[in-house]
Amino acid sequence: MTTELKNDTLIRALLRQPVDRTPVWIMRQAGRYLPEYLKIRTEAGSFMNLCQTPELACEVTMQPLRRFKLDAAILFSDILTIPDVMGMNLYFEEGKGPKFANPITSSSDIHKLPRPDVGESLAYVMDAVSMVRRELDGKVPLIGFSGSPWTLFTYMIEGGSSKTFSKSKKLIYQEPALAHMLLAKLADTVTDYLNLQIESGAQIIQIFDTWGGVLCARAFKEFSLRYLTRIVSGLKRENEGRRVPTILFCKACNTQLEALADTGCDALGVDWTISLREARERVGSRVALQGNLDPAVLLADPETIHREVNHTLTSFGKAQGHVFNLGHGITPDVKPEHLGALINSVWELSPAFH
Repeated sequence: MTTELKNDTLIRALLRQPVDRTPVWIMRQAGRYLPEYLKIRTEAGSFMNLCQTPELACEVTMQPLRRFKLDAAILFSDILTIPDVMGMNLYFEEGKGPKFANPITSSSDIHKLPRPDVGESLAYVMDAVSMVRRELDGKVPLIGFSGSPWTLFTYMIEGGSSKTFSKSKKLIYQEPALAHMLLAKLADTVTDYLNLQIESGAQIIQIFDTWGGVLCARAFKEFSLRYLTRIVSGLKRENEGRRVPTILFCKACNTQLEALADTGCDALGVDWTISLREARERVGSRVALQGNLDPAVLLADPETIHREVNHTLTSFGKAQGHVFNLGHGITPDVKPEHLGALINSVWELSPAFH
């Protein structure tokens, strides 16, 4: 599937190579803030049908690129596809988020969980990756992704979203060997899953550790960082004659930046609760940094967005290795034209920093 990549600015920035402007993409750039997404979501009948139909997933992935001057497409999928094919049967309740028809309720449930053949059970994801690559025709690179083992673990143990993570934390403290059994199985499955995405055409990989920040420092290193490192070391780092950069995004994990940079990843996503200047001082030139505008800025007027984009670029400063993004995903209440204002501001302002 080798095609000439017409815009490789994002890949070069992730590898800390010279670029003439700061590349920009947005977490959840294909999503509910776009009216065209809402239309196709209604036509699909369910979120899972949208994810599991490659033609629909491809269409949704491409939608934001038709509106905005983005430097990447990110595959439209969900981080919980892996627990789903492990027999937990994922579904979504309107207004309540993800749920499992077969939640984990005992240690025997963990012992019985299979390590799935993701090439077979998640073939629809690989088909969507291949389809998006053909549709992109080298315009920009395609980002593939997965949830981290710890983040998947929390959804599986809690049975869905949680505010306290009490079941997950009880398990890691009371039965750590059992927790490690599940996390190891998830880490190996995630590695297989991401490598298959790369083989199918993903040119960049991002791993989302959405809930790493709920752990204390010691527990984070034992139950999250260990498995992130295991995945990074097992990933294909080159395909189609090009390096495949890996980004780790761990929300609310600013105390762990140095340890995350030591995993062997190429870049760290940074949330908005730390300045890019401080993050860069701490990790040096070991990794690129991605982020980190507060998504709520997009609720403000375009003039404010322009000003805050400049603050973010200034915070990183004049150096290689910055990818502009939000500090978390774009929210459904954002006006599309406000995201357009952000992207235009990055294109206008960032050349002065290179």
